[in-house]
Amino acid sequence: MRAAAEQRGEAGATGSSGSVVEQLREKIRQLQAAPRRYLAVLRTGMEAVDALLPAGGFPLGQAVELCGEAASGRTSLALRAVSAAHREERLCAWVDGPRELYPPAAAALGVDLERLLIVRPQAPEQRVWAAVQLARSGAFACVVLDLTRGVGSVERTPRVSLAEARKLADAAERGGGLLLLLTSPEAPADGVTRLRTEARDGKGWSVEVVRSRQGGTGTRAELPWSVLYPELGLEDGGRVLDVAEVGADATPDFLRDQSGALRNGCGILGQRPGRDAPMPSLREGLDAAGVAG
Repeated sequence: MRAAAEQRGEAGATGSSGSVVEQLREKIRQLQAAPRRYLAVLRTGMEAVDALLPAGGFPLGQAVELCGEAASGRTSLALRAVSAAHREERLCAWVDGPRELYPPAAAALGVDLERLLIVRPQAPEQRVWAAVQLARSGAFACVVLDLTRGVGSVERTPRVSLAEARKLADAAERGGGLLLLLTSPEAPADGVTRLRTEARDGKGWSVEVVRSRQGGTGTRAELPWSVLYPELGLEDGGRVLDVAEVGADATPDFLRDQSGALRNGCGILGQRPGRDAPMPSLREGLDAAGVAG
């Protein structure tokens, strides 16, 4: 079962929300008590895309930007990284700024909804803050921050400043997980590795490294849509909508009072996502903490 959280933004936490958070923290401590196989990279399973990065995939402990227009494959590429973490039985979080993540479509790309925490901040300025706290907690192998503008939205596309980008990169390093930023070309982030996704006139899509401290800038992979969506059985050259284009109406809102609920920290008991214990589902964790679904 999917867990979604609404950020209220008031200062301080209520007694009930504070109690829930402490229960969840204790459950995560229990789940991370024993070591298991080390995980340093999340591979999408698409060799041409993974080869663009020096690590052979998305490296844990870093922030990476996926910049592109709607229907360019940016959201689906992020979901591939999330599904890679789920195959390793890790937890992931998705800060859904435009409120348009469609869980059934995510599940079709291999995402385990039992292990995905969806956070939907009410105010745009809370999105980066929420992602920083989630990444810094050390509980999630992958945190996705969607900063794109929703379909039909009239609000200005939010842009990450250099100072905010540094906070995000620092949070990823301290927490030990991957932090993926989804941005639009008119509002790119500053100071982090950037991959640009583009649709190629119905013939497929491409990924290009446009900024990287580790090298490889200018390298590009061009692939048919069938590589990104093998489950759909598309013929080469077919075009599909990006997951974000499906719309938010089909996704029910699960409201949770999260005012002040997220805490600063650099990992739980010194554990990092690559060395934590085998985890049951997020639903089991919530049930154990006495949180209603």
